[in-house]
Amino acid sequence: MIIDTHLHLIDLERHSYPWLADVPALNRDYSYELYEREARRVGIGAALHMEVDVAEAEIEAETETVRRISRFPQSLVLGAISACRPESEAFPAFLDRQRANPVVKGFRRVLHVMPDDLSESARFRDNIRRLGGTGLPFDLCVLPHQIPRAIALCDLAPDVQFVLDHCGVPAVKDRETHPWAAHVTEIAKRPNVVVKISGVVAYAEPATWTVADLRPYVEHAIGAFGWDRVVWGSDWPVVTLGGTLSTWVAATHALVAGCSVEEKDKLLAGNARRVWRLPAMS
Repeated sequence: MIIDTHLHLIDLERHSYPWLADVPALNRDYSYELYEREARRVGIGAALHMEVDVAEAEIEAETETVRRISRFPQSLVLGAISACRPESEAFPAFLDRQRANPVVKGFRRVLHVMPDDLSESARFRDNIRRLGGTGLPFDLCVLPHQIPRAIALCDLAPDVQFVLDHCGVPAVKDRETHPWAAHVTEIAKRPNVVVKISGVVAYAEPATWTVADLRPYVEHAIGAFGWDRVVWGSDWPVVTLGGTLSTWVAATHALVAGCSVEEKDKLLAGNARRVWRLPAMS
């Protein structure tokens, strides 16, 4: 079974997504029903919803939407990785509310589209430290040149579990490894960080990419972190910029074809259960 740790759902009638105006290919509804149909066919048995950078005033409303979907009969959705604003003075009260909400499994603040120094403010760092001991991981969505800033954040909050999204966003299309590879190796030295094998299809050449194009990036990330600190995500529907959910699942299986059953299980489900404290599933 696969646990998808990076599902996005887009509902334009319920929520506002300011960034979608600049991404017309994604600026439409992507419903749970559409995802579920394909996900079940490719062996996905559970999923965590990843926040979709809704307008700030709608963050908690998005979580409520996820809660509603999680209560569908036999829903794949186990919980929400909520958006947050650690730079805000209102964060402590927000965190208290989310800790009382069982659907919330973690947090993310999108950083790759924000000023590089956002995570360096004293308030941001102090608020991230508040996650220590909560069991709620923080996803890091950063560009390769921002990884050193993410490392600093991980070092300042050693009791917080961090998740590096999308293999650290390598430039797959351009076949670049610098500075990405060295930075991934460095952040992997931090025991409080795991890496998410996700997103790479969207960074590849849409019409021509092959498994061989993805392999150097996926294998470097897994090699740097080791099998106990890797999780898998679909990044649906962003994955559709470079293929389909089915294509990415097939590519994943090809990438790990020579690995042991135990290693595959850690990547595809076992580690996710541990990191987000998810129930065991058959």
